[in-house]
Amino acid sequence: MLIQDSHAQGASDALHGRTALGSDNLRAVTLSSVLGAVIEWYDFFLYGVVAGVVLNRLYFPQTDAVVSTMLAYSTFALGFVARPVGGVIFGHFGDRLGRKKMLMLTLLLMGGATVTIGLVPTYASIGIAAPLLLLVCRIVQGIGLGGEWGGAVLMTYESAPADKRGFYASLSQIGMSLGLVLASGVVAVLSFTLDDAQFLAWGWRAAFIASGVLVIVTFYMRKHVAETDDFNKAKKTKRDTLPIADVFRKYPRTVLACMGARVIDGVFFNVFGVFSIHYFTETLHFPRTTALLGVVFGAAVMTFFIPFWGRVSDKIGQPLVYGMGALLAGLSAYPAFMLMHGSNGSAWPVWIAIIIPFGVFHAAVFGTMSSLFSEAFEPDVRYSGISFVYQFAGVFAGGLTPVAATWLTGIQGGKPWFLCAYVLAAGTISALSCVWLARHRKSPRCERLRARETNTVR
Repeated sequence: MLIQDSHAQGASDALHGRTALGSDNLRAVTLSSVLGAVIEWYDFFLYGVVAGVVLNRLYFPQTDAVVSTMLAYSTFALGFVARPVGGVIFGHFGDRLGRKKMLMLTLLLMGGATVTIGLVPTYASIGIAAPLLLLVCRIVQGIGLGGEWGGAVLMTYESAPADKRGFYASLSQIGMSLGLVLASGVVAVLSFTLDDAQFLAWGWRAAFIASGVLVIVTFYMRKHVAETDDFNKAKKTKRDTLPIADVFRKYPRTVLACMGARVIDGVFFNVFGVFSIHYFTETLHFPRTTALLGVVFGAAVMTFFIPFWGRVSDKIGQPLVYGMGALLAGLSAYPAFMLMHGSNGSAWPVWIAIIIPFGVFHAAVFGTMSSLFSEAFEPDVRYSGISFVYQFAGVFAGGLTPVAATWLTGIQGGKPWFLCAYVLAAGTISALSCVWLARHRKSPRCERLRARETNTVR
C-alpha cells in the first residue's frame, strides 16, 4: 500500500508539475503576444495618425494639400500591400519550422522599421529620396507585420484549453486597443506639450523611436516561451506541398468567406480609428488633441469588451458574435456621423460617437476574429491560412479605406454620407460571410455545436 501510495503521490506531483508549467507558459505566451500586438498596433496607428497631419507636410510636395494627403495615405496603403507577402512567407515557415521562431523574427523587422521611420530626413532635406526611404521602411514594416498577427494569435489559441480558446485568443487582440491608447496617448501628450513647430520638427519622431524599448522587452519574453502542442503534432506529418497551396486546395470557399468577414474590420477600424483624426481636425475643425482623446477613450472601452466577447464566443460560437458585431458596426456609421455633425463644437457628442461603435461593436468583431479564423483551418496549414486571409483582405478593406474615405467625403464637400454607406456595405458583406461560415465550417467545435443544437431540437 505504501508503495502504491508513493507511486500515486509521484504521479500526482508530476501532473501538478506539468499543469503548473503549462499555466506558466500560457501566461508568458499570452503576455508576449499582447506586447507584440501592442507594438504592431502602436506602429500601425502612429503611422496612420501622422500620415494625414505630419508626413503629408514633410515628405511630399506642397503644391496641392489634398494630393499630398492622398500620397501620404498611399504609402500607408502600400504597407498593407506588403503584408500578404509577409503573411505568405512567415506563414510557410511558421507551419514548417514553428510559430515561436517566426515571431522573434517578425518582431525585429517591424520594430526596426518603425524606429527607422523616425530617423528618415524630410523632403526639404533630401528631396525625392525622403518619400522613397519612407516607402522602403513601410514595406519592411508591412512584411514584418504580415507575419506577426498570425503567429501571435496562434501562440495563444493553440496554447489554451480547448473550451477557452475564444477567450485566450481574444487576449492577444487587446494589443490593438492598448496600442491605440498608447499611440494616440503619446501623440496627444506631445501635441499638448509642444507647439506645432516642435511637434513637426522632432515630437512625432520621438513617438516612433520610443517603440524600440517595447521591442527589446518583448523579444526577451518570446525567446523563453515554449512551442505549441498543435504545431508539434502537425510537424510529424510530412508534406511535399507548400502550406499555402494546401490552403487553396482544401479550403477555397473558407478562404473567401473569411476574407469577406474581414472586410468590416479593416473598413471600420480605418474610418473610426485613422481617418476620423484627419476628418475631425480638417473638416470639423476640432483640435488634434480632442480628436485623439476620442479615439483613446474608445480604445480603452474596447480593451474591456474584447475579452468579454471572446468569452461569449466560447459559449455561443464565433460566427454568431462576429456577424452580430459586423452588422451593428455597419449600421452605427450613420448615427455616429450625424452626432458628430450636430456637436456644435462640443467634444462630448464626438467622443460618444466614437466610443460606442468603436469600443463596443468593433470589439465584438475584433475580439472573435482570431478564434474565428484559427478554427477554420487545421494546424498543419493554420499559420498560412489565417495570415493570408487577414493580410490579403486587409489590402482592400484596410489599406485603401483612408484614401477612399478622403475621396468619398471630398466629393460631398466634407459631408460623410457616402462614407457611411461604404461602412454599411462592408458590415453587410461581413455578416453574410459569417452566416456561411456558421453553416459550412467543419471544425470540431462547430460539429459539437451542431450536435448540441440537433439534440436540443429532438
